[in-house]
Amino acid sequence: MKIVRLTTYHAAPRWLFLKIETDEGISGWGEPVIEGRAHAVEAAVHELGDYLVGQDPARINDLWQVLYRGGFYRGGAILMSAIAGIDQALWDIKGKALGVPVYQLLGGLVRDRMKTYRWVGGDRPADIVAQMQRYQAQGFDTFKFNGTEELKMIDSPRAIDAAVAKVAVIREAMGDRVDFGIDFHGRVSAPMARVLLRELAPFKPLFVEEPVLPEQWEYYRPLSDATSIPLAAGERMYSRAEFKPVLAAGGLAILQPDLSHAGGITECVKIAAMAEAHDVALAPHCPLGPVALAACLQVDFVAHNAMLQEQSIGIHYNEGADLLDYVINKDDFRCDATGSIAALPQPGLGVEIDEARLIEANRQPPRWRNPLWRHADGSVAEW
Repeated sequence: MKIVRLTTYHAAPRWLFLKIETDEGISGWGEPVIEGRAHAVEAAVHELGDYLVGQDPARINDLWQVLYRGGFYRGGAILMSAIAGIDQALWDIKGKALGVPVYQLLGGLVRDRMKTYRWVGGDRPADIVAQMQRYQAQGFDTFKFNGTEELKMIDSPRAIDAAVAKVAVIREAMGDRVDFGIDFHGRVSAPMARVLLRELAPFKPLFVEEPVLPEQWEYYRPLSDATSIPLAAGERMYSRAEFKPVLAAGGLAILQPDLSHAGGITECVKIAAMAEAHDVALAPHCPLGPVALAACLQVDFVAHNAMLQEQSIGIHYNEGADLLDYVINKDDFRCDATGSIAALPQPGLGVEIDEARLIEANRQPPRWRNPLWRHADGSVAEW
């Protein structure tokens, strides 16, 4: 079998799909994208395609090394996301060629279903509570929401009080019937993170995500030592090499690599194993589309330390399309009464993509960009 063609499709809300075709009629799908930088990743995919056309897609490990090492410069959000989507598509081809789900090729199931959580948005606590109650009626009991808007490096007690008050209202309304993670989104400096973590501890969040920016990872350990709240991070780390010092230093309870950013299935299985060796749980980041989710689930079903899976059904970014709109086998992704997804039964990644709908969506490709925030003094703020 030989690779003959790589085709990319932009689709609302902010996704990029990759189709890799072979001369035997078997195709694989991947989702190589950085949110807001889809065209840059697309260019990288097609440049890397020069290494792929004419090659045997079954040699995933060798092709991964070629893509990673062959160009001398390596790593970073764009190149690793391009490799991630290609890697997903290669695993999809291999599973389809052999007639088994990818998790079977990775050693088989360690669990029968994977617990997922719902992202909830809104500026007012009442909006967040209303969403939680609606999703709770559907069986979900685990959620995540943003903890704060922009904060100065040293901000006033009033800003801290406002963030804490929001969480207090949510916990009072929902009681202990739900768990929730709080995403700091890298908006909080280390001094402010220490204060916020102390003030939020009485409300028993399940975790706090990206308590500081990933480039400030050396603060994970001292922040963890100062709080009882489990800390999570990893969506903006792109390789084993980046996770290595973070895990060695300690401080994180939950690792959140993104299967569309951190080198795909091949790399993230290894990252998951590194986390397990450090007694750190796995909760893959995935606010993206159905191929990205399918890839995450393949790893979740073979990683013993996988604890939660993010998924983007109904997330506020999804304007123009939702998670399953480009999926034919929607029922395979249905969450049960516990908010869990059963092991995907179909071969490969387990997702059937509606290519005709993608072709139509690609006629008007989205140009999604995250908001640009500024502080009151005009300086750029973290979004």
